[in-house]
Amino acid sequence: MSLLEGINTPRDLDSLTPEQLVQLAAEVRAFLIAEVSKTGGHLGPNLGVVETTIAIHRVFDSPRDAIVFDTGHQSYVHKLLTGRQDFSRLRQSGGLAGYPQRSESPHDVVESSHASSSLSWADGISRAFEMTGQTDRHVVAVVGDGALTGGMTWEALNNISDDNSRNLVIVVNDNGRSYAPTIGGMARYLNTVRTKQGYRQLHQSSRRLFDHLGAPGRAIYRGVRGGLHGFLSRVTNNVSLYANLDIKYVGPIDGHDLHAMEEALRQAKEYAAPVIVHAITEKGRGYEPALTDVADQFHAVGQIDPETGESLTAPSGRPSWTGVFADEIVRQAEADDTIVGITAAMLRPTGLHKFAERFPNRVFDVGIAEQHAVTSAAGLAFGGLHPVVALYATFVNRAFDQVLMDVGLHQAGVTFVLDRAGVTGPDGPSHHGMWDLAILQVVPRIRLSAPRDAERLREELAEAVRVTDAPTVLRFPKGSVGPDLPALRRTGDGVDVLREDEKKDVLIVAVGTMAALALEVASLLAAQGIGSTVVDPRWVVPVPWSVIELSDAHRLVVTIEDGVRVGGIGTRIRQDLREAGVDTAVTELGLPDEFLEHASREEIMERVGLTAPQIAEDVIAQVQGNKIPIARPVNAEQPSYQRLVR
Repeated sequence: MSLLEGINTPRDLDSLTPEQLVQLAAEVRAFLIAEVSKTGGHLGPNLGVVETTIAIHRVFDSPRDAIVFDTGHQSYVHKLLTGRQDFSRLRQSGGLAGYPQRSESPHDVVESSHASSSLSWADGISRAFEMTGQTDRHVVAVVGDGALTGGMTWEALNNISDDNSRNLVIVVNDNGRSYAPTIGGMARYLNTVRTKQGYRQLHQSSRRLFDHLGAPGRAIYRGVRGGLHGFLSRVTNNVSLYANLDIKYVGPIDGHDLHAMEEALRQAKEYAAPVIVHAITEKGRGYEPALTDVADQFHAVGQIDPETGESLTAPSGRPSWTGVFADEIVRQAEADDTIVGITAAMLRPTGLHKFAERFPNRVFDVGIAEQHAVTSAAGLAFGGLHPVVALYATFVNRAFDQVLMDVGLHQAGVTFVLDRAGVTGPDGPSHHGMWDLAILQVVPRIRLSAPRDAERLREELAEAVRVTDAPTVLRFPKGSVGPDLPALRRTGDGVDVLREDEKKDVLIVAVGTMAALALEVASLLAAQGIGSTVVDPRWVVPVPWSVIELSDAHRLVVTIEDGVRVGGIGTRIRQDLREAGVDTAVTELGLPDEFLEHASREEIMERVGLTAPQIAEDVIAQVQGNKIPIARPVNAEQPSYQRLVR
């Protein structure tokens, strides 16, 4: 039996010798490479925290001591050491989540994996321990260096440093990267510490001295190197940013040196006060394909060949949504020199990398700081530019106040491009982009668009960047773009009619990529003698007037969206119909107001009832059961109608 197979709880680590710990680290890396290559997942980050995680679990007593990961994608090693070694269905339905999950283990504390929140969690937990008399319990926050670029981190540090009586240890996992290389002044500071000549020279000289003494010297070195790291760091790094925060600082430590990490953590544990342990690590450690991948060091992978790192997923032959946007924003920027790009540590994942390569002085990566990105965009707009803020849809949630008060209130011409909108699948609850439509539509004057295909993405982006007096949003999903869906006709206010049967039983309003699903539903309804009209509004907020007119001409309106149903586009259409005096019944189809567990997109869509057969069955029951009244003509004279027209 391997050493790893014998680890069922963290306390099984206590009896291992230094040599066995090194062997265990090697086994963990081999396990991760073999298993994650089959399922996909966050490989590079976890290869980089093997020794650091082992050391944390050797020194602290989880779950009595709370361990918080920021972000949670670096928790695979933690899962292995806490009895979860079946990775066969990692990030798949019924298998382990790709992030910490309380339902899996009492060792998991924080499930949300939006970055930069761990220190606030740690602050709250440690205060609770102190206030309830549990002064022997510790809190450990494992913070990726990229998370330090987020504003919440500094708000938390401000409060942590105001009260130095708590058992709180902050492990800075400093690998110089978040998703891609970490940017900003904080990153430059850490890089200075990491590469400081005095520290490196003293450390190397001391090691050579002990090596010169042969085997006895090397044994002595192993015994003192943890303290030596701390001493040298104090000698060469007296002016520490962290010291200025009145928080004790230990480091920098070689995060792959198990003994040094243990010594540093034990030292931190004994302080009985907030401590920062600065660990230097290497993302992708021990796996050559990751180390040679300059772009993201195998941050997240699909199924790969474990030997070569080559993808085993056959290309679809279709471009990705992100790729279409990446090419189109360059074309738009070439034609309009007021267009600038902003992203939050997601330059390549959101497709702004091509824009940055073409116009390096017109794209800004602000680090993991969505709030700052949005308000900075408002400032750029005030200065006469048109910012395009590219984020994952789930991360715009973090900057809602800035969208509302800094962009919306000031009528700033800012375009938000939201990638990974809707159900994203295996990354789970915190990463589904399902709230943006409901959240953002409450911003006055905002305009929301959802392209159904690549051509509409290009078209709607061009329209969005021409709006100078209000925020605009373009949202699209993860994955490959399907075939273009041409319209039969376009109404005067820009609504595309994709299908128009002679019988006007059901109007299906499709939001973005739900158009293909809507056409499938219409075909199934036609087979039962039910006539449909399928429309893609293109711009779903504000609701185009032609959607109201078409609703008036049908017996039933069905809206289909891949956002949360509560407060979604269907709800908005229902409200506008009532405002106009149209009493056509509305069936709003979308995602339920719950946190959706990790599974494939197809599995989730089937579970929530968003498949063509399920939708058609429901509509048929409504129409054939005579539950749907005949719509009355709109009253063009009533005040609510006049307000909508204006």
